[in-house]
Amino acid sequence: MGLPFSDPFSPSARHKVWRGDELGMADAQVIGSGHAALDAQLPGGGWPVGAMTELLQSTPEAHSWQLLLPALAQAVRGDTGPVALIGAPQEPFGPSLAAHGLPVESLLWIRSEAAAARLWACEQALRCADVAAVLAWLPQARVSDLRRLQLAAAQHDSLLFVLRPAASASSTSPARLRLQVTLSEEDRSRLDVHILKRRGPPLASPIQLPACSERMTALLAASRLRRKLRHRQEGVPQASDNTATVVCIDLHQGKRHALDRIALAAA
Repeated sequence: MGLPFSDPFSPSARHKVWRGDELGMADAQVIGSGHAALDAQLPGGGWPVGAMTELLQSTPEAHSWQLLLPALAQAVRGDTGPVALIGAPQEPFGPSLAAHGLPVESLLWIRSEAAAARLWACEQALRCADVAAVLAWLPQARVSDLRRLQLAAAQHDSLLFVLRPAASASSTSPARLRLQVTLSEEDRSRLDVHILKRRGPPLASPIQLPACSERMTALLAASRLRRKLRHRQEGVPQASDNTATVVCIDLHQGKRHALDRIALAAA
């Protein structure tokens, strides 16, 4: 007995066929980016869950927080688990992140200068079901390394953002979504987000987003002013009590699982 015949050109089947000149539907869960203009150009209307999103920038720390904060805040709601920062070039500023819904106790900062150690930590974090999202700065990652991370992200439906240099735009990548983020040359208060790879047609012009929210700018200024005034009144040198308090893990301490070394934070 043969298989039942299905006409691929029937009206009921045509709507399931994705055409290359149309924006594709997401084949997995997504989390909204928090930027309506960007979501309108992303398959499914948000960042893919269980897949890699690659962000290319001219400098490592450039604009990733402004772009990713809304989704990260959504990912950690309900005590779902931490956001792992692997190889972050700078310590995040806790008060500004908390004001945007990402409490500092939800951050797990893993530091290492060694490229192999960063890759190892990223893969281990993705295989941990308790981790809500991973942000990894991997300037030296190879295509084979990125493929491994892509597979690891799919195991527990994790958000994975890999940040790499802008020069990597000419190389191939297994990332489901690939963006290049620059500061607008015409308006320095805006970001130009170029979509280099997506399931859909090429985007002729970049999406423009605010480079820094008004709320974050006001919060940073107010926090710095309060700190200066307090230190001036107390007559003490500038302290670090208003900076982020995050769990920091040193990958050079032994070879245990990266996420099991929380005790090192007290060192």
